[in-house]
Amino acid sequence: MGINELGDELRRMYGAAPRGEQATMIHLFGIKYAKELSGRSLAEVVKHADLPRSYVTEVNKGRNLARYVELKPQEAENARRRLLS
Repeated sequence: MGINELGDELRRMYGAAPRGEQATMIHLFGIKYAKELSGRSLAEVVKHADLPRSYVTEVNKGRNLARYVELKPQEAENARRRLLS
């Protein structure tokens, strides 16, 4: 996935989040796509998603959490399908 695709997915996840859970979805994005985000500019991803620059910190929190948490099987399958499409 490139910067544009990652930004599109971040925008989608943020927009689909229930009210009050947007920050949680940003963290989940960082967890789900930690490997794809490695070596990429988080600022560029967030910019492409049309989100405030301050959200870079939230994406980074999720990326860091990825070392310690695992997605539930259904979430992992959904992420895998999006990567393959």
